Amino acid sequence: MTADLGGEAPCLLGVVDDHRDLPTTVGARPDLSTAAAIHDLVTRFYREIVFDDLLAPVFDEVAEVDWAIHIPNLIDYWCWIVLGTNRYRGAVTATHRRLHSQQAMTPSHCHRWFALWCSTIDDSWTGPSAEKAKTHAAVLMRGMAKHVFGFEWTAVDST
Repeated sequence: MTADLGGEAPCLLGVVDDHRDLPTTVGARPDLSTAAAIHDLVTRFYREIVFDDLLAPVFDEVAEVDWAIHIPNLIDYWCWIVLGTNRYRGAVTATHRRLHSQQAMTPSHCHRWFALWCSTIDDSWTGPSAEKAKTHAAVLMRGMAKHVFGFEWTAVDST
């Protein structure tokens, strides 16, 4: 009796992009242009957050984030922003307004979040979609700081 190994690979079924035929260069970083890449970005980024001295307490102790729910929502959000998919259903402002009412967010929180986001992207991706993710994050944080947290914030060059 042969064990069922799950059928065809997702790339052969067209569920995820197949990158085997793309030219590769040692050390080259791809663009952030697939749902799989955004999944990797979000999980890597929040892995950094949970070990960050400034941000981890906000997520774990104040917001008490349920990562099993939060991560898929964030993947959907960033797929929507970067790739134009239409899966995200959330309330970014309301969620952060509640958080800010529990613990005041400061420019230091914004700077750290943005620096980690950009460094996570820069570690593995480059190109127009990667730049779009960083640019949107700066715009998002600037608007959040002004309209939700109550202060002016400007992105500091992360390079």
